[in-house]
Amino acid sequence: MWYKNSVSRREESRLVYSTGGEGEPARPTPVARTDSGQIRIRLDRRASNRVVTVVTGLPGPAAAIAALARSLKLACGTGGTLKDGALELQGDHRDKVEAVLGAAGLKSKRSGG
Repeated sequence: MWYKNSVSRREESRLVYSTGGEGEPARPTPVARTDSGQIRIRLDRRASNRVVTVVTGLPGPAAAIAALARSLKLACGTGGTLKDGALELQGDHRDKVEAVLGAAGLKSKRSGG
């Protein structure tokens, strides 16, 4: 008999919760920039000897950086990600990234070899 009662109690109660507050406006995420404010392009080696092109110091709000990252990934024909304000592209695409940024009117500087 208790089984019927526990089932009916479960059906009557619903767990409803929210992880965010109501009415709070969305705030733009701050963008991490280098001290000089200049765009830097460098090559990194990751685990298993993988090569990654890292672009740091991209100017603008997070939405503009995301759009620029999307266009760079499309121009290079590769995948990538945005981590802490730095764009990581799979493979060595320093020449292409520099050309695309130059066409967009942004100055960049290579660091490292």
